[in-house]
Amino acid sequence: MAGKKKSRPVVSGLVVLVLVATSGYLTLELRKQEAPGVTEVRNVGVLDGGESSAAADESEAKWSRLENPARSVLRGADGQIKAVFTDGARLATLTGPARTFAEPASTSSKVSTTDWVRLMPESWEKGAEKEKWFTEWYAEYGDSKEDDLFATSFQYVTGAPQKKDEQGLAYAGDANFGPLNTSGAEGGDLRLEQSDFYDYLGTPYPFRDGRTGTPEPMRAKSLDCSGFIRMVLGYRTRYPLMSSDTSGDGLPRTANGMARSDEGVDVLPLTGVTPDDRPSAIDQLQPGDLVFFKLDARTKDRLDHVGIVLGYDTEGHLIFVSSREEVNGPTIGNVGGVSRLDGNGYYAKTLRSAKRL
Repeated sequence: MAGKKKSRPVVSGLVVLVLVATSGYLTLELRKQEAPGVTEVRNVGVLDGGESSAAADESEAKWSRLENPARSVLRGADGQIKAVFTDGARLATLTGPARTFAEPASTSSKVSTTDWVRLMPESWEKGAEKEKWFTEWYAEYGDSKEDDLFATSFQYVTGAPQKKDEQGLAYAGDANFGPLNTSGAEGGDLRLEQSDFYDYLGTPYPFRDGRTGTPEPMRAKSLDCSGFIRMVLGYRTRYPLMSSDTSGDGLPRTANGMARSDEGVDVLPLTGVTPDDRPSAIDQLQPGDLVFFKLDARTKDRLDHVGIVLGYDTEGHLIFVSSREEVNGPTIGNVGGVSRLDGNGYYAKTLRSAKRL
C-alpha cells in the first residue's frame, strides 16, 4: 500500500508532461495550417492625423475634426496633438510624459510612448468640448499621472507586484491565464479558459443585471484573454460589464461577444473570420483599441482572442498586450507568436477586427 501511494505523484507528473508536449504539438500543427500568401499589412501611423489649420496658429490650442473614424483632435499652440476623442467612444487618448513598458521575461521589445488612455464619463460627440461634463473631466485628467489603461494592464504581467485595497483584497499582481488542463479535454489545450476577473479576485461580483459572478477556487489569480480585458477596462477602469455575452449592458464576457457587440466604435469592421477577411490596412488603429483575432479553427465562426493596442516598440512595430496560455498570463512577449499587428506574423495574419470603446 505504501509503495502505491508513493508512485502517484510520479504518474501525475508524467501525465502533466505528456499534456504539455501534446499541447505544444497541437499549437504548432494548428499554426502550420495558416493559409499562405496573405497580403502583408503595414501600419503608417497611429495618432498622425495629418496637418491641421491649428498648426498655423501658435497662439492657442485648437480643435479640428478628422474622419475614418469621425473624431475630434485637440492640438496645442505648437500644433502638436494633445488629445484624440472619437465619436461614440468613451476612451480618450491623451498626450503626456513618455513612459516605457517592457516585459524582460518574455521579450526584448520595449514600447516607449507618450500616449495615455483614459475613460471619459460619457461617449464623445462632435462639439462635446463645450459640454460641462467634458471641461470638468479634462481639467482633472488632462495632465493627470494617475494609472491609466496601460499602467493598469502591466500590473498583471509576469513579476508584477501584488496590490491590495483597504479591505486587504489583492486586486493586482502577476496573473495566470488559467489552471492546468489535466483532463486532456478540449483538444489538449495546456490551460483552461473561462477565468474572469472575479476568479482572479476570488470574491463574488454582483452585476447590474442582478446576476452574481461566483469565483472558482482553482481559477484564483487567473485571467483568460477576455477576462484580462474585463479586469483592466471593467473592474479597474469602471467600464460597464455584462454578466455574459447576452445578459445586461456593457462589455460582453468573451472576445467574440465583444467584437460583435454594439459597444463603442468599429475601427476595423468585422467582415468575416477567414484569412481573406484580414483587414487590408491598420492605419486607423490607435493606442487603447481592442483588437480581435481568429486563432483556432475549432471555434468555427467565433473570434477567439482579444488584446489592447499598446503602441510602437523600439523597432517600429505596432504591439498589443493580451493574456495567453503559452505565457500563462498577460504579455507583450514572443512566446506563441510575437505581439505585432503589422507585418506578416502569426497575430498579424489572424487579426480580423478592432473596436474603440
